[in-house]
Amino acid sequence: MNIPFLDLGAAYLELQTEIDAAVARTLASGYYIGGPEVEAFEEEFASYCCATQAIGVANGLDALHLALRAMDVRPGDEVIVPSNTYIATWLAVSQCGATPVPVEPDARTFNIDPALIEAAITPRTKVILPVHLYGQPADMDLILAIARKHGIRVLEDGAQAHGARYKGQRIGTHGDAVAWSFYPGKNLGAMGDGGAVTTNDAQLADRIRVLRNYGSRVKYVNEVQGYNSRLDPLQAAILRVKLAHLDEWNARRSIIAQLYQTGLAGGGLTLPHVPDWVEPVWHLYVVQHPQRDALQQALTDAGVGSLIHYPIPPHRQQAYGQAGWEEGAFPLAEHMAAQVLSLPIGPAMPASDVEQVIEAVKANLA
Repeated sequence: MNIPFLDLGAAYLELQTEIDAAVARTLASGYYIGGPEVEAFEEEFASYCCATQAIGVANGLDALHLALRAMDVRPGDEVIVPSNTYIATWLAVSQCGATPVPVEPDARTFNIDPALIEAAITPRTKVILPVHLYGQPADMDLILAIARKHGIRVLEDGAQAHGARYKGQRIGTHGDAVAWSFYPGKNLGAMGDGGAVTTNDAQLADRIRVLRNYGSRVKYVNEVQGYNSRLDPLQAAILRVKLAHLDEWNARRSIIAQLYQTGLAGGGLTLPHVPDWVEPVWHLYVVQHPQRDALQQALTDAGVGSLIHYPIPPHRQQAYGQAGWEEGAFPLAEHMAAQVLSLPIGPAMPASDVEQVIEAVKANLA
């Protein structure tokens, strides 16, 4: 058995003719910074997300950082973040000189628990930053109600949720803005780094466009101290190809997830919980087990790839050691970090591989 966690090469081979043509078209165009491919992708991705604006940037971290900067987050401010997330969510806050304020997850969904947010709000709170973790939307209605009550903006981290729906509407414009990553392993992944922000706020979009381009909207005229963070035209062309197939690929992921849900039920694992008001896109299929490390090793020995998302919560990372959080400060995040295991899933994964993964997991839980 040799089942990879995610086969990116197979995804390319499926679309090779289209992708190669898009790359050749871009190379021949003479536009290597910005240009028609980037503009077309921004328009198409905005439409897909039911947004009026999409701004391409260099990567997902920049998308978060520039959106926060455009929201005027600065030193002395606080941003509410999940305690259970990839560290990029926190780093974007820190890059603004602001302080990330962690809030624990809902134990069932892994996403930030709206019931705990209000207690974390202070006069310095500028933004609430929920993450649609593993491709499952957070409970946006409750989060937005709290934000509106306190006059706080909402920036969504949609890095893992391309195409996901919350109460029937695609993620893309529930909050003030959504930051996206197009890292190769994402549901909508480039062949390199890439990112974007979607929003219906034209003023916010304009600020991000200026910030991503050295603080300039007119060449050699710099309004603010900006950054160099632009989506590459080659990546934009590839993303345009993949965007047309995203819904189909998400549907394949959903089929795999349902096979896991059925095949692994009652076997001693804690399986993903999906509220009836969301349609996840299954960027990851994450289970929990108290002997996670032993299970992962057994799967490795059986030729089944798996990953841990994420083994160390941000508050326990050396990067945030100066904050002084001790072990046990955020017990739910720490509990999840000790027990979560992501099983193989991807649009190119055959059903036969899924069945073999199920049998391998069950054999090592007996």
